[in-house]
Amino acid sequence: MNYLNRYGPATLAREVSLLLVAVIWWIPFYVLITVMLKSSVEAMRSPFSVPTQLELSNFTKAWQGSSGVGLGTGALNSAIITGGSVLALIAVGSISAYVIARQRARLSDALYLAFVLGIILPAQLGIVPIYVGLRQVGLLGTHAGAILLYTGLLLPLSVFLYTGFVRALPRDYEEAAFIDGASRWQAFTRIVFPLLSSVTGTVAVLTGLIVWNDFFTQLVFFGGGANNRTLPVAIYSFVGEYESQWNVVFAAVAIALAPVLGLYFVAQRSLVRGFTGGIK
Repeated sequence: MNYLNRYGPATLAREVSLLLVAVIWWIPFYVLITVMLKSSVEAMRSPFSVPTQLELSNFTKAWQGSSGVGLGTGALNSAIITGGSVLALIAVGSISAYVIARQRARLSDALYLAFVLGIILPAQLGIVPIYVGLRQVGLLGTHAGAILLYTGLLLPLSVFLYTGFVRALPRDYEEAAFIDGASRWQAFTRIVFPLLSSVTGTVAVLTGLIVWNDFFTQLVFFGGGANNRTLPVAIYSFVGEYESQWNVVFAAVAIALAPVLGLYFVAQRSLVRGFTGGIK
């Protein structure tokens, strides 16, 4: 009865507003599903209507790719770059954050502010000197160059999340390890880092999504060769100057979204816990 008394016009208005927002949010997914199941003619004629006949061959065409680039090759390149970047960000970010959080010096605060500024400033400002630098050292268009690039671009975000979480950890366990004769490195690897599992999952999911879905950077650094193109660049190859196969493009986008959605649903709890720990 108390709940019924509290349920008034204001609550109803909030619920209706949230439902409308949810409907608007799902419109792009509706368009994606309808267009990827249509033929090219029907997709251009009526993109918002329900498909009259399912064209499952779009997924086969999408997987075969275009311009000599298959989605399988693009997915493999994206997986290598994403996996390598995530591992580097976890390793370097956690160690850097531990040093910043545990050192009681002004330099640590200055370094932390520098990493925060790295999140705010757009990375596109330095795209030209980065391109020239990677070309001069012979890493342009390579997996190692891409991993190095994304590690530098996303390291501020990784350090920011790790630092907030490390500062919330008590020092008692580390001090007990120091008394037992453990070094700083042993205390970090055996005590501190296992306690960072939540924020590690957050860093892995968040940075993995950014690297996997990034298009502009990968188009600039991997747009020249066919064998080293990543998944977003391979999908872009379906878009032509005079003709675009939007039904095949949307089918390719659905294929690219599948592993990302699966990873998010598996690690969503860790993602939320890591964010809340970092905010503290």
